[in-house]
Amino acid sequence: MLKKFFILCSGADHALLESCAPGEQNKYAGIGATVFFTALMAFVASAYALFTVFDSIPIAVGLGFIWGLLIFNLDRFIVSTIKKRENFLDEFLQALPRLILALIIAIVISKPLELKIFEKEIDRVLLEQKNDLTLANQVQIADQFTPALALLDAEITELKNAITTKEAEVNTLYNTYIAEAEGTSGTNRLGKGPVYKEKREKHDAALAELAKLKETNPEKIAALEVEKDKITTTYDTRVAETQPIIDNFDGLMARIEALEELPWIPSFFIFLLFLAIETTPIFAKLISPKGEYDLKLADAEGELKAWVTQKANQRKNLIDADNVVNDKVYGDLAQEEELYNYKKKMARDLMQKQQDAFYKRQSKLL
Repeated sequence: MLKKFFILCSGADHALLESCAPGEQNKYAGIGATVFFTALMAFVASAYALFTVFDSIPIAVGLGFIWGLLIFNLDRFIVSTIKKRENFLDEFLQALPRLILALIIAIVISKPLELKIFEKEIDRVLLEQKNDLTLANQVQIADQFTPALALLDAEITELKNAITTKEAEVNTLYNTYIAEAEGTSGTNRLGKGPVYKEKREKHDAALAELAKLKETNPEKIAALEVEKDKITTTYDTRVAETQPIIDNFDGLMARIEALEELPWIPSFFIFLLFLAIETTPIFAKLISPKGEYDLKLADAEGELKAWVTQKANQRKNLIDADNVVNDKVYGDLAQEEELYNYKKKMARDLMQKQQDAFYKRQSKLL
């Protein structure tokens, strides 16, 4: 039963193959087994690849099964359509398009399995990429808020500096009027004269301005700090909103790109393995000599071709003979006087009717 199933997978004519030797049957059973297991690996590979896309086992299994059937049908078609010829070059040229198709199939099958085999290494690469994307995302979002924060910081610094500057001015004025009263500077006269009063008034005015600044500037600074907090909160919200996108950066294309960053030799040898599996049935038919099945198949096809050619020749001869008979019949009829007189009478009547109709039409126009 298993042998018959693999022969069915090979695409060979099972009825014709049953009349061949057991060795010939085993050869095509081996080819069919290769086709079947290639399709099975295609099913596994595509199911895993689709699972990474849809994250659903039923969808991945269903679509993977359809893909496996497609690969099975393609491989079976490739193997079954290669015919043994007298010249190896002709056979190779016949198989060349199929070899190209086998190369494409090998790439499609091997890539998802590479993703599964090197899953841990790919996860490490993806983690590094996610970290880089996270930092880049934070910097990019921060660039949108940095100018506003810098402006607020400048205003806060300016308000603080105004208080510091005014305090220094008040201290200077205080020292000035005290020195004037002590007579150590200014007029150098001890006592509280007019100059002292003038300097004291300047100090008191500056002190009042300082008191006002200490009352209003902290309120302004607090309001600016609130604005900074709002901007910081907005920044944190934007980062939190965009982070899930980065966290989900592990789809099929991202994994393929991460695989490309790993050493290429292991992936290349896995690809060669599947290429060998995919092309083995083709090369087996190319390098193997004509077997009993090939000879019987060629004989059956030649017999069918001869029969079809014979039928086509018979139809052509039949048509040629019928044309000759028709020519002879119509030639004999052309010589009959009775037929000539009858057609002459019909032609005369037709011409009279045409002339009468033409006369009536012209009369109406006039």
